[in-house]
Amino acid sequence: MNAVDLLIYARWIIPVEPDGAILERHAIAVHAGRIVDVCPAAEVHARFRPAETIELAEHALIPGLINAHTHAAMTLLRGLADDVPLMSWLQNHIWPAESRWLSAEFIRDGTELAIAEMLRGGITCFNDMYFFPEVTAETVRRQGMRASLGMIVIDFPSAWGNGPQEYLAKGTALRDRYKDDPLLSFTFAPHAAYSVSARWLQEIRTLADELQVPVHTHVHETAAEVAQSLQQHGKRPLARLAELGFMTPGFMAVHMTQLTDAEIAEAARCGVHVLHCPESNLKLASGFCPVAKLLAAGVNVALGTDGAASNNDLDMFGEMRTAALLAKGVSGDAAAVPAATALRMATLNGARALGLDKETGSLTPGKWADITAVHLGMAENQPVYNPISQLVYATGRQQVSDVWVAGQRLVRDGTLTRMHIDAVRAKAVAWQQRISHEPTIAAIPA
Repeated sequence: MNAVDLLIYARWIIPVEPDGAILERHAIAVHAGRIVDVCPAAEVHARFRPAETIELAEHALIPGLINAHTHAAMTLLRGLADDVPLMSWLQNHIWPAESRWLSAEFIRDGTELAIAEMLRGGITCFNDMYFFPEVTAETVRRQGMRASLGMIVIDFPSAWGNGPQEYLAKGTALRDRYKDDPLLSFTFAPHAAYSVSARWLQEIRTLADELQVPVHTHVHETAAEVAQSLQQHGKRPLARLAELGFMTPGFMAVHMTQLTDAEIAEAARCGVHVLHCPESNLKLASGFCPVAKLLAAGVNVALGTDGAASNNDLDMFGEMRTAALLAKGVSGDAAAVPAATALRMATLNGARALGLDKETGSLTPGKWADITAVHLGMAENQPVYNPISQLVYATGRQQVSDVWVAGQRLVRDGTLTRMHIDAVRAKAVAWQQRISHEPTIAAIPA
């Protein structure tokens, strides 16, 4: 009999690997932060001697959700500029607000608010793209969450640095400091092909190759972006990035709402990952990512929320449902993106895009115990014919009861174990009052 730290019994376990599997009345054994075994409940007592046992008789256990693209600290700009198109939203509202308010304090408080929201919604890992990533790193480590941090680059200066050279120097130094941290990983994060010049894109490509670090950027987000690139460069953004060597298995293309069949085929051939943010794209009227075509071509598609300033939440249950329904409507095929695929996009596909699929993304022995428990015993969930369908089509994030990251219980019966939610809320309200009562400065040019 093997000693383990934790046994979690559940009505259902949805491991994600193999695809669509549903294990009834099973248990997960956890030791030293990793999954030791997933086995029938009837066999557990003969095999393991746990220090702690948890029984969840009406719950489904799923891999911790992975928010594959977000700007965590922008929670503090939630609702600041709603109902306007992307470039107007950026140039006339968001960039001016950032110019006025961006600081280490803003990042810390905004990231704490985001982590509280994400953990309570079953998210155990997020892929961030924002300024002051060293503050985000410290906040993530303090709260015990998992994160992939973008080493952001953009052509114009900010409170974090005076331009691309300083951004890259700071980003790579941060990556060197934390490269062995089990909770942190890193990507290069040029904002977009329209906001980072060719010189610095080439420098990023060179560094990414040298350090074997993935690249994560916004691309083909809107028709206007594509038209501007054609006018200025005579090429679509993806073609420019391809010429610079970005079309590789280490490239994560965010949004991708404007794609030709040839571009889809090229993305598949090159092993590019697509990070799909359906609700943000809908809200900003950016367009529709052709998810069904991408999946059919063999492209790995993961899900992200984008930032709370353009969504306006960090709710991966909402993104799963929207992604599944939108794919059906866009493709005209009710079988497009079935529930199991949507769940995989929110878990294992995200881990694969981030290069973390050997460590997280499924409930597989040997991986970190990043686990989310979802209560499916509510009247609104009955009857439960298929728990995966219920999770995607009839479940809200408020039904998340417990969350573990690397075996550490960060949410217990709906309550955060390391954060005081009232203090987090009070800081957010204080920022709202500051931002509301002082006008922002003029917009930064694109």
